[in-house]
Amino acid sequence: MGKSGRRDSKHRVLRNGESIRADGKYQFKYYVGGKIKFVYSWRLEPTDPTPRGKRPGPSLRELEKQIGKDFDSMIDPSKKGMLVIELVDRYLKTKTGVRANTKTNYNFVRNVLVKEAFSSKKIGEVKTSDAKLFLIGLQDAGKGHSTIKCMRGVLRPAFQMAVDDDLLVKNPFAFQLAGVIVNDSVTREAITKMQMRKFLKFVHDDNCYCKYYEVVYILFNTGMRISEFCGLTMKDIDFENHLINVDHQLIRTPDMVLHVQETKTSAGKRKLPMTKEVEDCFRAIVDDRNAEKPVAEGDVVQMEKAVDGYRGFLFLDDAGLPLVAMHWEHRFNNMVNRYNTIYKEQMPNITPHVCRHTYCSNMAKAGMNPKTLQYLMGHSDITVTLDTYTHLGLEDAAEELKRLAEVEQARKEQEKLNQNRDDDDSGIVVAM
Repeated sequence: MGKSGRRDSKHRVLRNGESIRADGKYQFKYYVGGKIKFVYSWRLEPTDPTPRGKRPGPSLRELEKQIGKDFDSMIDPSKKGMLVIELVDRYLKTKTGVRANTKTNYNFVRNVLVKEAFSSKKIGEVKTSDAKLFLIGLQDAGKGHSTIKCMRGVLRPAFQMAVDDDLLVKNPFAFQLAGVIVNDSVTREAITKMQMRKFLKFVHDDNCYCKYYEVVYILFNTGMRISEFCGLTMKDIDFENHLINVDHQLIRTPDMVLHVQETKTSAGKRKLPMTKEVEDCFRAIVDDRNAEKPVAEGDVVQMEKAVDGYRGFLFLDDAGLPLVAMHWEHRFNNMVNRYNTIYKEQMPNITPHVCRHTYCSNMAKAGMNPKTLQYLMGHSDITVTLDTYTHLGLEDAAEELKRLAEVEQARKEQEKLNQNRDDDDSGIVVAM
């Protein structure tokens, strides 16, 4: 920048664009897209003291230097004053066509964020350490790991959008979450085969909950997500080819609206082979659904309602609408509670997702090929499937070693038998 003849009270020469206001505050004028912009400071140089009673901040020359860097990086300095919540709102406006439950998660994150002081911070002032301390503060305030993960799942791409738009040079949220906050979430563990058998027998024999036995058995032996099971229609059960067609799921939004969506991932679209036992359970469900129920005189018969063009769901409520995940989660909770009031040996919490996790664990223990199991589970990433194999414990390792020892012993016995047979054959004398 060139020099001018103007000086401040300390006789320092003011550069082009620099001036002093009537209240003694320094200001610098610059242009962005033909529009005049200003920055202000009570200090000209970094070494100048801040006047008593005035708010400290960068000196004017430091601000000019930053503006120069921003121009070199093709960044509009005025846009760095955008607030975090404004950036998030701008980012969310770009997320059109998302699923209903995804939109609900976005709204949840925004509602949490807007209550935090961090939301009013200027995006140009957010450093990586600020981002980390914000997430740590959320956990210290009692927010769960899943909530913080969702928060970071919005803030990270929002700040990346600011980088892509040349508003920022660096994304302050571009760090690994695992090294910042503690994952204190409770892992939904699979139950043992013995626990599964006991629970299934209890449900089968119970006078109240026996009507849900087929559902419990199917979930334990197919690994379907509960939203996928709820979305099944009569057409999806192929008894001729013994297959279950899984290509959609049923969800209900917080405002109680039902929607049929595609599966969680593209890998979720799959055809599951049915064992004879699973097929028998589906036949029982279909037969029960098709059975005509007597209607008392004066009762209002509710016709089945379509959901996004789908009809023929396996289970309906009194209003003619299909049952959703929450219905089955409540029923599982009631079944476990009843079991634990009867038996001294308590059953751990069992949910539809625990059934899915148990199926995956049982197949892994049985030695199923990981790629095959990935397909059956509908996992888009093989590492999710392989994680089940890494959770096998000491008991599983002992059983596997015992199995290998039995195989080795059988091999040795077979070799010995073959050797004896060869010796017998070599001792035969053929008469001439």
